[in-house]
Amino acid sequence: MKEAKYIWMDGKLVPWKEATVHVLTHTLHYGNGVFEGTRAYKTDKGLAIFKLRAHTKRLLDSAKITAITPNFTLEDLEKAQVELLRSNDFQGNVYLRPLIYLGYGVMGLYHAKAPVNTMVAAWEWGAYLGEEGLEKGIKVMTSSVVRNSIKSNFGKAKAVANYLNSQMAKYEAVSCGAEEALMLDENGFVAEGSGECLFIVRNGVLVSPPNDNSLESITQATVFEIAKDLGIPVQRRNITRDEIYISDEAFFTGTAAEITPINMLDNRVIGNGARGPMTEKIQSAYFDIVYGRNKNYEHYLTYI
Repeated sequence: MKEAKYIWMDGKLVPWKEATVHVLTHTLHYGNGVFEGTRAYKTDKGLAIFKLRAHTKRLLDSAKITAITPNFTLEDLEKAQVELLRSNDFQGNVYLRPLIYLGYGVMGLYHAKAPVNTMVAAWEWGAYLGEEGLEKGIKVMTSSVVRNSIKSNFGKAKAVANYLNSQMAKYEAVSCGAEEALMLDENGFVAEGSGECLFIVRNGVLVSPPNDNSLESITQATVFEIAKDLGIPVQRRNITRDEIYISDEAFFTGTAAEITPINMLDNRVIGNGARGPMTEKIQSAYFDIVYGRNKNYEHYLTYI
């Protein structure tokens, strides 16, 4: 990770190395905290945050789901992210990580009396799954770790605790020689990757599973808009892993992953074993949007 100058903590800009918390911070012990992943891109008009409002709203929605009362408003948090980017001397694309967490002062499972803290960090970050992966695709394996059950966890919250599940799936996949994991739900249908939504292409139709067992993805919603603009038919329905094997194309989407093709799943080559034509078309349109080259989507950009 490339360090920046400052991290925003509860209304103040703190030098990177001084942005610390107590070892008895409640979230560290009990896992109740919520976060976001947001990107800012170096456009021709300067650095611009993509879908700042949508990401910040989802952060507050996650806090509501997990019964945390935020200590800053949506407008405060948007201003904090803009202030942080202006205060750091970023030369490339940036990843932002807002986090609302329960701080030091209370121990035990009952969390409601724990102090609430908020921080926003940002650092320069390239392609999450590699620049080469954006062009040639990545190798994926179906994980033995299934997605958290909606009977026991709040899947619509981007909550800290939910990601132990994803970590174990990712660890298993990488240990087995893959680059990413595909996670099924408790009924055996595709849920998502360890941190991404899935799309497949079959017979000219773009297919993505419903969000019943996954986070409501902001990037996924963008892909649906792109597909509509390009006249690509879309289906939302359950997908099984063996359908992915025989799909024409497959790709992951997410703020970090952007649009990353899948060239292999469980040692089955997907399509032609590289980035397919529809994936490339959607990927190109996506990067035109986030880099400010498509005026129809410029309202999603917050220029710094």
